[in-house]
Amino acid sequence: MRYAQRMKRLGTESAFEVLARARGLEAQGREVIHLEIGEPDFNTPGYICEAAIKAIRDGYTHYNPSAGYPDIRKIISEEINRTRGIKSNPNQVVITPGGKPIMFFIILALVDEGDEVIYPNPGFPIYESVIKFVGAKAVPLPLREVNDFRLDVKELKSLITPKTKLMIINSPQNPTGGVLTHEDLREIAKLAVEKDIWILSDEIYARIIYEARFESVTQFPGAFERTIILDGMSKAYAMTGWRLGYGVMEETLATHVSRLATNSVSCTASYAQIAMGAAITGPQDESNKMVAEFKKRRDVIVGGLNKIDGISCKKPLGAFYAFPNITGTGWKSKKLADYLLDEFGIAALSGTAFGDFGEGYMRFSYANSIENINKALSTIESAVAKIRQYA
Repeated sequence: MRYAQRMKRLGTESAFEVLARARGLEAQGREVIHLEIGEPDFNTPGYICEAAIKAIRDGYTHYNPSAGYPDIRKIISEEINRTRGIKSNPNQVVITPGGKPIMFFIILALVDEGDEVIYPNPGFPIYESVIKFVGAKAVPLPLREVNDFRLDVKELKSLITPKTKLMIINSPQNPTGGVLTHEDLREIAKLAVEKDIWILSDEIYARIIYEARFESVTQFPGAFERTIILDGMSKAYAMTGWRLGYGVMEETLATHVSRLATNSVSCTASYAQIAMGAAITGPQDESNKMVAEFKKRRDVIVGGLNKIDGISCKKPLGAFYAFPNITGTGWKSKKLADYLLDEFGIAALSGTAFGDFGEGYMRFSYANSIENINKALSTIESAVAKIRQYA
């Protein structure tokens, strides 16, 4: 059978592949500690679930507008205005089944074959995958440990060419936990305005931030007009399986994105959108407690990793991932990740799952209990000691 050539350009998300391997080991009776998947281990708050159940009983089981219910889009617009200090309206909001469709639709709507898109590396793998899928050139912007895994604005400027159509930023960042500063964002906005470039600002971890303060690039003059804010419910409300994301963007672009939704997913589940509105307008106590718990876990895992010979780890300022430097072990990232899973039952991701500049690092999700994190740390220490013993 013959398949479309474009499929050769489409990548994957390694977290799901490693999860499948880990589940296979568990099916064989092996014990596995899951530090691979980017998913809160908490349950969705009860008031959100009750809102969904009531919505189903009230008949929210049919089609709705492709961009989403107007009243839910109004709730999102008001929340974005409150948290980002901008003035959006409901017509600028498109609700999608998860955040990935916003990435996909935005790149489809803005980027032609031969255009260039700058994206963070290491970064969420779907960025590079979709850029290449549409026939554009994926231009990696390295995030380096020496710069606290923030982008270098001078380096960003050097990568911009007349073909640059879009730049992607992600703060707080997956996989590093890095957070862009006020000055970083100001300079990014300035470049976008000067060079007439769109910005896709992935802000899905905006609520999961610790010592730093979340800021959006949209706060600066001229930036919101050319920025797409990507956010959703998965991380802040432990709603990964609900598939609820949204984009906030310029109105004409929102119309195009809505049309792409019509042609692909039709719309986002009706009852889930009602739950989405309830989540945003309801009590935030459980979400805040979840973030506080993540901070405790972060301190445990970072402290533990820094005690292991051959490993060092910067303290992430946001998200729920540790991204330790493992070059001191003498092993490449993928080899170490496979070794930890196959021999010791520790499921984690190679830094190269997030791009070439992830070599020398691993990503550990600390969306797991402190008990399991401590157990994993002890096991990792033993595994690395064996490597160093026979090096």
